[in-house]
Amino acid sequence: MEMLKVYVNGNEYEIQYGSTLESIAKEYEKKSGKIIVGARMNNTIIELFRPITKSGEVTFITLDTQDGMRIYQRGLFFILHASVRNIFKDSKLKILHTIGHGVYCEIRDKDNKVRQINETDIQNLEDQMKKWVESDFKFRKSELQKSLAMDLFGSVGMEDKVKLLKYRKKKTVKVYEADGHIDYFYGYMPPSTGYLKWFKIVKYDQGFVILLPKIFGETVTVPDFKPFPKLSAVFLEYSRWLEIMEIDNVGDLNEIIAKGERAVTDLIILAEALHEKKIAMISEEIKNRKNVRLVLIAGPSSSGKTTFSKRLMVQLKASGLKPIAISLDDYFVDRERTPRDENGNYDFEALEALDVELFNRNLLDLFDGKEVEIPKFNFVLGRREASGTKMKIDKDQIIIVEGIHGLNPKLTELVPEDLKFKIYASALAQLNLDSVNRLHTTDVRLIRRMVRDSKFRGHDALATLKMWDSVRRGEEKNIFPFQENADVMFNSALVYEISVLKIFAEQLLAVVPDNEPESTEANRLLKILDYFLPITNIEDIPRTSIIREFIGRSAFRY
Repeated sequence: MEMLKVYVNGNEYEIQYGSTLESIAKEYEKKSGKIIVGARMNNTIIELFRPITKSGEVTFITLDTQDGMRIYQRGLFFILHASVRNIFKDSKLKILHTIGHGVYCEIRDKDNKVRQINETDIQNLEDQMKKWVESDFKFRKSELQKSLAMDLFGSVGMEDKVKLLKYRKKKTVKVYEADGHIDYFYGYMPPSTGYLKWFKIVKYDQGFVILLPKIFGETVTVPDFKPFPKLSAVFLEYSRWLEIMEIDNVGDLNEIIAKGERAVTDLIILAEALHEKKIAMISEEIKNRKNVRLVLIAGPSSSGKTTFSKRLMVQLKASGLKPIAISLDDYFVDRERTPRDENGNYDFEALEALDVELFNRNLLDLFDGKEVEIPKFNFVLGRREASGTKMKIDKDQIIIVEGIHGLNPKLTELVPEDLKFKIYASALAQLNLDSVNRLHTTDVRLIRRMVRDSKFRGHDALATLKMWDSVRRGEEKNIFPFQENADVMFNSALVYEISVLKIFAEQLLAVVPDNEPESTEANRLLKILDYFLPITNIEDIPRTSIIREFIGRSAFRY
């Protein structure tokens, strides 16, 4: 029997040709104290149960990494889907969106109506999943011809998967099986169901939330559920928008695109109209609050908050108001006073990187009718300079401020609360691939940013991918904890946008070098894009659209 050599952190292991990495992972797990759910071999992600046919370098994927948590989630969703199909006959699982440290799900009947469930149903579901964990069924992966896979899923009522696969170019489909349940996921799985020990299910709204594990050092816990009512309301609103557009998943979107240009144009018009209607409603709410003087807009990277703020200004002007904008960028402290992160780099996203005291003083002076000189930050020299720009506002004028710290109470701590109107803007909901394969909103924002970085900032996809983890850490620290402070939330997602971004992003991702660690993320995003038919008639996209901020030819100046 041929022997192969694999190298893990400089340690050499000999394994038989065709054997797996699971036993080495178990051994390494004892040394590291970390839970291993997958591996990266020669810079390609593989499953621990995949037969090894060549020697190479191996890095294990642990649960405390983003890739590790994705693998864990897929396994968890597999046994959740199987349990729902077993307990709730003639019903289907709909995995919808992230909420806190969990994922909101619903059970739908054959007419796609939400099935009402009670605490007993929740307990039965959790017990069924625990049986899967105790039984430790092995996951098996097989490759089928696409037509055979579509027939297979159609025969068990998974029509959403049939639609998803219909327009996919690849002629084979990889499916997973465990204890007779067959399913399709676009990522990787853990070796067996015994790995999926950590979860809780709690009833919430019309469905339930499945809570995911958190890792602190070597300790794994499942945190208690914390509701996010405002965020949940936005997701519910987006579900209504999808019903209006008669779209439930990517398969439905592809069906519309396949009908031709007229159908796509009608969809773009409707999606943009829903955005404009929402912005107009927010404008009216601000107008009706007679004492509002400060509108604060916050959101994570590539959320479209800049275009949103400009469109909101237009709506406020149309309502007879005279809003003005102030940029937080001009309130950066001088470079030598900028705080540093744990790696010793300047942390420009920390609140302390802004001169909060001066910002508050300027705002209060403006509200008192005083003339104020607004500072100007010189990014080349790294210091604030006198601008010579004087500003004075009328007693009923509104100031609009857009920035990542907008919802942090400390940013405007001296401004009375009744003068503020706070808005959280982000791509909060997107179309799912099918009922159990979610498209993460973070991925949508990453693809947006990649396209914008290439078009307007001279960065290639590799540079964007390299900085993304740092961006995400900043969001977790400075933005997400304050999102429920918002008076309203605006969902900047557009149902058709991935099909537009695809024509720009695919060529950027295709040239990420295979020897770079980020190539696995590039390949994952390419696989997601592969499910979408492209929309090429981008001239039909309005010049004021959110998506224009990323693909260009916007009517607004940035």
